[in-house]
Amino acid sequence: MLEVLTGKLSVPQAARKYKIKDSVIYGWRNDVIEKLPLLFTTKAASDEDRQRVEELERLIGQQAVEIEVLKKAGRWLSRLSKSSDGS
Repeated sequence: MLEVLTGKLSVPQAARKYKIKDSVIYGWRNDVIEKLPLLFTTKAASDEDRQRVEELERLIGQQAVEIEVLKKAGRWLSRLSKSSDGS
């Protein structure tokens, strides 16, 4: 795709090279050209995304700690159960 956008290859040349239909490459090219400005205009969205990622990372960390506590409790209860069965 980059080869087409930079003019190194024409759409028909790229289609032959990568063995795909011209229409697919034209569609990709048009999508890129249409959406490229969004890379420079969605700073607010990227800040929101970053905050959401941080929130999810905190949640994952909390859940990891809770899982470890539950595993330890399970092992402890298992040992306790085995020792009381042998009594």
